[in-house]
Order: sequence, then C-alpha cells, then structure tokens
Amino acid sequence: MMEKQAQKKVNVLKSIDKNIVWLFVIIIALVVIMTIAAPDQFLTLSNFQSMTFQFPEFGIMALGMMLCMIAGGIDLSVVGISNLAGIVAAVIMKTAGIDNTGAIVGAIVAAIAVGIGAGAFNGFMIGNLRIPAMLVTLSAQQIFTGLGLAITKGPAITGLSDAFKTIGNGLFLGVIPYSLLIFVGVVIVLMLILKFTVYGQQLYLMGANPTASRYSGINNFSVTMKTYMASGIMAAIAGIVVCSHLGSAKSDYGTTYTLLTLLIVILGGVSPAGGKGKLAGVVLSIIVLQVISSAFSILRFDSFLKTFVWGLVLIVVMMVQYGAEMYGGRPKKLKVRKTA
Repeated sequence: MMEKQAQKKVNVLKSIDKNIVWLFVIIIALVVIMTIAAPDQFLTLSNFQSMTFQFPEFGIMALGMMLCMIAGGIDLSVVGISNLAGIVAAVIMKTAGIDNTGAIVGAIVAAIAVGIGAGAFNGFMIGNLRIPAMLVTLSAQQIFTGLGLAITKGPAITGLSDAFKTIGNGLFLGVIPYSLLIFVGVVIVLMLILKFTVYGQQLYLMGANPTASRYSGINNFSVTMKTYMASGIMAAIAGIVVCSHLGSAKSDYGTTYTLLTLLIVILGGVSPAGGKGKLAGVVLSIIVLQVISSAFSILRFDSFLKTFVWGLVLIVVMMVQYGAEMYGGRPKKLKVRKTA
C-alpha cells in the first residue's frame, strides 16, 4: 500500500510541467523584487489595472500564434490582421454614425469577418499550396498593413464613440477591465477546444508528425485552415480591443507585438517544431512579460531598451530549449555487465 502511494506521488511529480513551475517562480520573484524596489508604485490598484488593460491586446494575439506553432507553423501576420480589422471597424462606425449601437455591433462582426478571411488566406496558401508558413505570413503581414494604409491614407481614424471605447477602457463593477474579461473568455474557449474536441487532438498530432497524421486519416489541410482562421479571429478580437483602447485605428499600431507574441509563445513552452505546448504556459508567459514591462515603466528604463531585451530573451530561450532537446533527449549509454 505504501509503495503504491509513493509511486503515485512520483507519477504526479513527473506529470508536472517544469516550464510552468519556472514561470510561476519567475512571477513570484519579479513581484518580490518590485515590491522591495518600488512598493508605492507597484503594489497599487491603479498599476494592476493598468497591466490588465495592456496585456489582453498582445496576449490574445499570442494565443493565435500559439495555435499556429503547435500546428508546426507560425503566424507573423497577427499585427497586420489586428490593425486591418480595427480599421474596417472604425470605417463602418464612422460611416454609419458613431452613436449608433447597431453600427458598433456591425463593426465588430465585420472585424471578425476580416480576421476569418485573412486567416483563410494564410491557411489556403500554407495548407493547399504548401508554401512555408513563415514566408506566407510575413508576406501577408505586408499585404494587410498595405490594405490598412490604403484605407486610412496614412493618418489614424479618430472620433469613435464613447460606447465603443468602453470595450478597451471600461471597468466591470468599477474594478475589472472589460478587456481582461475578454481575454479570460478567449482563454476558456481555447482550453475547451484544445482539451475536449477532436480538432484539439488533431492539432497536436499534425504538429508532431504531419505525415503520420495524414496516414492516420486526419485531413491536414482542414486542420491548417481551422488553425489559421482561429488565429485570424483572435487577431481581430485583439484589433477591436486596441482600437477601442486607443479610440482610433491605424495601420502601424503595435509594431513591436510580432516579436513580443513570438517571445511569449516560446517562453511559454511551445515548441517551434510543433506538436508541443500548453495553454497554461503561454498565459503565465504573458503575465511574466507584462510584469517585466510594468517594471521597466516604473523604474523609468528607456522604452527602446525594452525591444532589445525582448529580442535578447527570445534568443536565450531558444538556445536553452534547443540545448535541452539536443542533450536532454540523447539516449543514455547502456552499461554492459562483465561476466566471468
């Protein structure tokens, strides 16, 4: 009986994701450091509200990037889709009347439709024409940004209604940002999809071995289309939040978010090779980077230094992951017992 209990404990310990544990440790360490360094600025309701207003914008984009990387691909067009969706929504609201509730609903629906269409374009090029995901989405980023620039002619579209701005700036019960509730809602939906649907299982199987998944009867093209369309939807949702938060739409908002979303996903434990990654790790990674970003602002670090640090951290994390796969995955040498 004792042996079974001991074995059960060992199995539980083995099942714990080390990356998630490390992310928890990093969050705790950062909170402790900032509590000591600037308690009057960090440990305030306004600072925590400020953080929860900020990270849903790039956090929702990162969740779309996560799906694509689990599938063995990548989506470098999330920022372009986000801005284009926001621009389309802003144009519809300005045309129909900024105080028209129906126009706001229609604008949001149109923005989601833009995300679906953009994701379908990426998915078709990658899944049907077999063009590498990096080349397709990098080109698509320029296409979507160019379309947004053609619509706006350069300047931002401003003068949006206060009702629409509530999405990105309002507080539920006067405390919780609506944008945070949107982020939590997206996370819950993704968790249910990845855990309890056939698509979730097929996504991991295709990412791990697309040839084996094809021979097992999985329609890789269908899975690829669904994945990039889902990423497009999440980019569009992020675009609505960004447009609402800033009260305007422009083709070059969030230019640093591409690097940031990539960093979040890799730091969260998603393998660039595909087939591996946990939603919990990515969510914790989003929180880690938001706390670091808040610390930079409170400690008055140069904003340009932040981008350099993100790039440096991305390189280090990839080197660590590559080293772990190369050396940690090597089979151990068998010891041959000598016999007389």
